[in-house]
Amino acid sequence: MLFNSFEFLIFLPIVFLLYWFVFDRLMSKSKHQLMLQNAFVVVASYVFYGWWDWRFLVLIGITSFCSWGSGVLMKKADAQEFGNRQVEMRRKAITAANIVLNLSILATFKYYDFFVAEFARLFNLSADGLLLKVILPVGISFYTFQALSYSIDVYRRKIEPTRDVVAFFAYISFFPQLVAGPIERATNLLPQFLRKREFDCDTAVDGCRQILWGLFKKVVVADNCAVVANQIFGDYANMPGSVLLVGALFFSFQIYGDFSGYSDIAIGTAKLFGIRLMQNFKFPYFSRDIAEFWRRWHISLNTWFRDYVYIPLGGSRTTKAKIVRNTFVIFLLSGIWHGANWTFIAWGAYHAVLFLPLILLGKNRKYTNTVAEGRLLPTLKESGQMLLTFMLVVVGWIIFRAESIGDAWHYILGLCAGDVLLAPYQFFVYPHNLTGFFVLVMLAVEWLQRSAEHGLQISGIRFEWLRWLIYLVLIAAMLMFKSFENSQFIYFQF
Repeated sequence: MLFNSFEFLIFLPIVFLLYWFVFDRLMSKSKHQLMLQNAFVVVASYVFYGWWDWRFLVLIGITSFCSWGSGVLMKKADAQEFGNRQVEMRRKAITAANIVLNLSILATFKYYDFFVAEFARLFNLSADGLLLKVILPVGISFYTFQALSYSIDVYRRKIEPTRDVVAFFAYISFFPQLVAGPIERATNLLPQFLRKREFDCDTAVDGCRQILWGLFKKVVVADNCAVVANQIFGDYANMPGSVLLVGALFFSFQIYGDFSGYSDIAIGTAKLFGIRLMQNFKFPYFSRDIAEFWRRWHISLNTWFRDYVYIPLGGSRTTKAKIVRNTFVIFLLSGIWHGANWTFIAWGAYHAVLFLPLILLGKNRKYTNTVAEGRLLPTLKESGQMLLTFMLVVVGWIIFRAESIGDAWHYILGLCAGDVLLAPYQFFVYPHNLTGFFVLVMLAVEWLQRSAEHGLQISGIRFEWLRWLIYLVLIAAMLMFKSFENSQFIYFQF
């Protein structure tokens, strides 16, 4: 079920009303009120996820049950009268078994065909009889990583394992963030399902604002940018350099509007149910270097790799050679996580090369504050830093978007054409629509709100009529300029 679909428009109010006015108020005198409310979350989430293909519910059920069971088994190991070494060995074996199981499921569906085909191509063999040709389950990377974080945190004794299987299933399958994140940690999300939730009107209203802003970024900005980007990338060999730059820019805004828009809708929807999810984007295109960009882009995934891969490998508190290794490991893994294609791996390697000098020189934490904090406009230096960082990111998006590394290389070479300086003009006249204008609206709003949680956190506006005018203008823009050519979210494929 898509957030920007008619089905979800019907689904969300029904679930909201049942959640608060049936399983909260009518069951308020039942000692099982919380369990029933969580059970309803699970049912609603499984309906939401099964809307694509009900058969994949088996996979998320296996992942949930095995990860919950790993915590229960580790708790039993702690209770048994063994020596500390034996207890730790059992806990490690249980954790390893759950990790191997979940990664095996992920690898089978997401990577098996790719590596078999590449192996066959390398040795000039036929892979037809070996390929599974299965559909990739929506959001499998997201909920798998969420389940793994629970097992690892229980093993590290950062969280107590829960025996409440219903709450745990709700934690894994919570529908707002199920298929495209944020990738929540059990330390944040699971305790919220283990305690009674109270309806808060102000939080719910803010959630509605965030949903509206996310929908605007997806429906008006991302989907219209996609029409232009797809046209240009699909025929890039016959396009002048200025148009190629426009295509790269529009894809950059497409993927940002699409993915950050999904995160805004997910976080806002969760607020309606009294659940707080982590912020997944902090206006990354206003970053002053690549390190700041990665602290602000897809935060839940990047912090996951930091905490469960980078730091265990030694992080940056080790030798220079190992710092180089660790940096490439996490960026290559990030690339592979995005999909089975060499372009994703090349994209990860490209960002590792950009990130490495900063971390080796100890400048990767130089910019942790908000740019132009306390000022309306950035300085000339900050403007130059943001422009340079953004253009480096745009080059990376070309690699990410291309069908092959060869296509990415030839696309980048095409940017070197002499007419590339005409790109600012082309940005607004190609293909003669208002897409460029809407991109500027999005950037202007987010620049003004860069210290806020999201673009429509505007409760401080004095006049209520002005707030409602803003809401109505955004809704009108969605109704008038919705593109019907591209509606699915990009990150559903990951």
